[in-house]
Amino acid sequence: MLSKPVQKVALHLLKRGVTVLVTVIVATYLTIIIANMGGYVDEIKKAEITERIYTMYMNNPAYKGMPRDKLQKLIDEQIKLEFQRVGLDRPFLERSLMYLWDGLTLNLGRALYMTSDSGSRLVKNIILERLPQTVLLFTSATIINFFIHLLGGLYLSRNYGSKLDKLAVSLAPLSTPPPWFYGIFLILIFAAWLHVLPYGGLVDYPPPEDLFLYALSVLKHAILPLASWVISGFFIGIYTNRTFFLIFSTEDYVEAARAKGLPPRLVEQRYILRPTLPPIITGLALNLIASWQGAIITETVFGWPGLGLTTYQAIQYFDVPVIVGLTVTYAYLLGLTVLVLDVVYSLIDPRIRSGLPA
Repeated sequence: MLSKPVQKVALHLLKRGVTVLVTVIVATYLTIIIANMGGYVDEIKKAEITERIYTMYMNNPAYKGMPRDKLQKLIDEQIKLEFQRVGLDRPFLERSLMYLWDGLTLNLGRALYMTSDSGSRLVKNIILERLPQTVLLFTSATIINFFIHLLGGLYLSRNYGSKLDKLAVSLAPLSTPPPWFYGIFLILIFAAWLHVLPYGGLVDYPPPEDLFLYALSVLKHAILPLASWVISGFFIGIYTNRTFFLIFSTEDYVEAARAKGLPPRLVEQRYILRPTLPPIITGLALNLIASWQGAIITETVFGWPGLGLTTYQAIQYFDVPVIVGLTVTYAYLLGLTVLVLDVVYSLIDPRIRSGLPA
């Protein structure tokens, strides 16, 4: 028999799981509706199919002598068969529910126009081939930013009111521009002017055959986009964490610990850092998951072949299966992260565990 605290945690996770699943279903279906523009994209597909078949038959010398009415009948039959093959003979509402089921079961199907780097039109291959590039760049940037902001915020909270603290606060507005804004300036300085770093892309052309040289080439191409993300979030991240730690450092239990004569490091670790672990872990986990989506504009500016650039291309081509595949993948990752965070919270913070509903 499970203990009462374990039962409470299990029941809470079950309720959260149902909520997350409903959220994923709603988000996926809304994506399908929006990506298809309420069915208007289907009308575009029908027009493209009709034009393609008309052109194919009208320009074929084998049908030049065929009577007009028979040729028209043949064309209409081919158009009807093609509509049936791609499912456009069914109402959009029915097909949208089919798309929803395929998305939720991760049966992502084939892209309409896009292909993976290996030439595959399977949506899962397109995503899986572009995911490592995005993880390499943006997950690295997220982890680097996390430690810079955490350690910088702690240092400034210890030295509240110092010249460095005032400087960091005054420079926080510099983080208002997005990363790609700084990326453009970095390209102009280090690529166009100094010629020490490449304008963009993943690797030199032709790619080095040696694995070590290939890795160095990728690293060289990643410097500017990585730097743009670090620079963009530098001051605001440190300022936010500094303020966050200052709020916790004024709590009554922290003042009591200091009054007892505990060392400052111990007070910081036990009475400031420990209570802030849940929101810190939440921020890191959600940022990591978000980093797997890539950044559409940043990847486009630097020509970085990740999921951000893939999303931009999918929107540009109205490639609905790819858009839905990217959305469903992110929704599942986000939902799973939320459930894992609930478990982590109950382990690291007894206040949350004891506060769960019966």
